[in-house]
Parts: sequence; structure tokens; C-alpha cells
Amino acid sequence: MSTRSNFDNNLKQLNELLLNMASQTEKAIKEAMLALINQDMEQAKAVIDGDNEIDDMEHEIHDKALLLIARESPVATDLRKINVALKVSSEVERMADMAVNIAKSAIHIGREKHITEIVDIHKMMEIALEMVTESITAFYSEDISLAQRCAKRDDQVDKMFGSLIQELLSFIPHNPNSTNQIIQLAFVCRFIERIADHSTNIAENVVYLVTGERINLND
Repeated sequence: MSTRSNFDNNLKQLNELLLNMASQTEKAIKEAMLALINQDMEQAKAVIDGDNEIDDMEHEIHDKALLLIARESPVATDLRKINVALKVSSEVERMADMAVNIAKSAIHIGREKHITEIVDIHKMMEIALEMVTESITAFYSEDISLAQRCAKRDDQVDKMFGSLIQELLSFIPHNPNSTNQIIQLAFVCRFIERIADHSTNIAENVVYLVTGERINLND
């Protein structure tokens, strides 16, 4: 096998591992949200327990990337591809941490009756999850247009976050006994907002991957 073919094959394996990691993370986010909505403590615990596997995958990606750099001595565009893969894996790992945090909030709330419908929080999560899918797809297809479309959704999530926080905090004076639940739901909104931010960061890395330019897609 030629040096070029060997490098391409190893980079493909690296990206496939990253795709698997992203898929596992997206699944964890969905399951954490379902655990919150359904007040399913076992499902929440399963999300927390499964985080070690995602962490291990990130470590494997970093090890493979460093080995690829050491063995192949990539230059220019090839080195940029490895660098972006490392950055994307870090963003995905942080998303997985947000899934764990949502699961922990679900456990903190427990089976106490929800003070409000989780519908709007769920809608916010659906948009964030669409951003996750779009950012990862943009990375694998090196699609700048899709990356830009993903980043534009971040403003919508930010607006929903602000509105939901105001609404939740307005409940406290009239429901002092539910303060813990209200605070936990506010945390969940923050975790979802962070998932959207990490997706935007991936989108920005896609632009860098393709063009070599670092830009802020939120400007």
C-alpha cells in the first residue's frame, strides 16, 4: 500500500471512530431528555453509566491521531484534517457531558410532579439535536453551507433559553417548595444551550477544515 493510501485509510478509520462517538453521544442526549420527561430514574442512571464508554472513545481517537502524526508526518491540509478531528472529538465529548448533566438533573428532580410542562424545553432540545446532526454531517461531508445553516440555529436556541429562564424563575415566588425543581430545570435549559454552542463550534471547525480560515459564525 502506498504512503498516500495508507494515510487515507488511517484517517478514514479515525473519522469512522469519531462518527461512532458522535452517534453514541446523540443517543445519550436523547435518552437523558426522555429520562427527564418521563421521570425515568433507571434511564437517567444508564446515561450516566454510559459516559465512560464515550470518554474511552475520545481517548482512542486522540491516541490514533497522535500515532498518525508520528508515523505519517502529515503536512498542510492533511495535518489540518487531523487537527480538526481532534477538536471535533473534544466538542462531542463535552456534549456527552451535557447529557450526563441533564440525567443528573432528572435524578435530582426525581418523581416530584413537574411544576410546568416540559414541552418548550423539549422543543429547544429538538433544535439543539438538529444542530448536532447538521454539524457532524457537515464535518463528514465538508459542507460549508450546512455548517453555516447549523450555526444560524444557535440564535433561536439562545432566544428560547432566555425566555425559558425568565419563565422558570418567575415560578419561584409562588412555588417556594418547588425551588429545587425549578433550578434544576433552569440548569437543563443551560445544558441544552451549551449543546447548541458545541455544535456551532464544530460548524466553525468545518469552515476551517475546508478553507483554512477561522471565523466566528455567530457574528
